[in-house]
Amino acid sequence: MPTHSSKRNYAILSATVVGACALLFAFSDRVPALAQEPTGGAAPAETAPAVAASEQPAPDPAVELEKKRDQTRAELDDLSKTINLSSGKVAELQQSIDALDKSTSSVRQALIDSAARRKTLEKQILESEKKLADLGVKEDAVRRSLHERRGVLAEVLAALQRMGRNPPPALLVSPDDALGSVRSAILLGAVVPGIRKETDKLAADLGNLASLQAASAAEKASLTGTMTSSVEEERRMDMLLAENDKLSRSNTAELNAEKKRSEELAGKATSLEGLVASMETEISSVRQAAAAARLAEENRRLLTDEQRAQAKALADSGVPDKNRIAPAYPFGDLKAKLELPVAGDILRQFGDADGTGHEAMGMTLATNAETVVTAPADGLIVYAGAFRSYGQMIILDAGEGYHIVLSGMETMNARQGKFVFAGEPLAVMGAKRVASATALALETNRPTLYIEFRKDGKPVDSRPWWTAKGTGKARNDS
Repeated sequence: MPTHSSKRNYAILSATVVGACALLFAFSDRVPALAQEPTGGAAPAETAPAVAASEQPAPDPAVELEKKRDQTRAELDDLSKTINLSSGKVAELQQSIDALDKSTSSVRQALIDSAARRKTLEKQILESEKKLADLGVKEDAVRRSLHERRGVLAEVLAALQRMGRNPPPALLVSPDDALGSVRSAILLGAVVPGIRKETDKLAADLGNLASLQAASAAEKASLTGTMTSSVEEERRMDMLLAENDKLSRSNTAELNAEKKRSEELAGKATSLEGLVASMETEISSVRQAAAAARLAEENRRLLTDEQRAQAKALADSGVPDKNRIAPAYPFGDLKAKLELPVAGDILRQFGDADGTGHEAMGMTLATNAETVVTAPADGLIVYAGAFRSYGQMIILDAGEGYHIVLSGMETMNARQGKFVFAGEPLAVMGAKRVASATALALETNRPTLYIEFRKDGKPVDSRPWWTAKGTGKARNDS
């Protein structure tokens, strides 16, 4: 007769078979390769080659994550195309614009606030994109683990099912062979713990897979709401820009003449220094604004210590002069206080190899499509247009001999000769990377913004000026 231990092990064996099979059936749609593995009695020798063939070198985590981010980004691009604002929401936005005090300062402040909200939403979208990519990589790892073990798991389950349905009498339950019963007890005692361990591992993996899928679904639902808010803010900004354009529009013929002259000067200039110099001498709006800014800067230098402290306290309170034509702060005082002009990922810093055998003279950030670009500091727009291999470019005179160069945008809302405040929207990135000398060596198709700081015509490292994490509001905004 079979021993008590043999009966107990057989009961454990049966429960293990039922549990393992239930798990497989429950998750057969999530791990089809495992569920479809034959269970009719393949010999271990037949399974071993399949297992060996499935063994592949472990993928590079960084490469895998980047591929998953590209895939996630493509899915988000498709999602964004399906988001439309209702007519009621558009009417509500228009009413909010109509309710504004139609003064230049109020509209510009509304633009700055809108740009800040839009950049916050863009940062949230980037974070969600990273989370979804990370969850996707982890989910793929679980699936890959199950796939690689499918041969072993299928063989074990097949053997258990056969033993559960038709136990071999000579080995397991023969009443005439006491030695066989002892062997049965020893065999089951040795095999069942291993089978239970494998089953527990399978259950844990499948449970982890379910948790990852639930987390991804929740993140996607949250992201859809964020993207809808971003579309709404983008529409609000378009309306505000149109209103601002009405308020600041000068003589159309004069603007067109200046634009044509600027293009001629840009075509002749061989360097950024030469372009800035020609713009400040040849273009009347830039020349007059630059002269006024220099005068305001000189007047600030003549202030007493007490007057300078009062002016700084006023600016620190968040309400600097709305009609200022010079930076609220000396540019040298703004270190560790500026916000990056776009929400994105830093690809290259000042001094890094630029891929052409030289060192980068600025920093490059990868952004998502149609990301808003804001002024990192108060400044006079010396130039706004195409320039050689830089593509569309904006040059800001930030005072004290400093210039900020931004390039790689697709659509520009700025015009030369205008003084802008920190946080004011200047441009919008395109749908893909613009080929230029500053970005040709980058292995990405995402839109890229190039940022270069110059002091007295020479490139300098911009890192000391940005906030610790490249986030946070600039202290010299309005």
